[in-house]
Amino acid sequence: MKNNIRVERAILRISQQDLANAIGVSRQTIFAIENEKFIPSTELALKLSAYFGKSVNDLFQLD
Repeated sequence: MKNNIRVERAILRISQQDLANAIGVSRQTIFAIENEKFIPSTELALKLSAYFGKSVNDLFQLD
């Protein structure tokens, strides 16, 4: 599953740690999502969506 988390984070100029703190996960989780090593749960995808003000479909795409 491809995602735009790194791009959205860069637009806001926030670190992986800042994002992780904001949504209640570890920095390693953000790293793994950005590098497509981990597919987030529905709950986590919704938290990311709310944080960035984007739809889940805007953040994540099936291969």
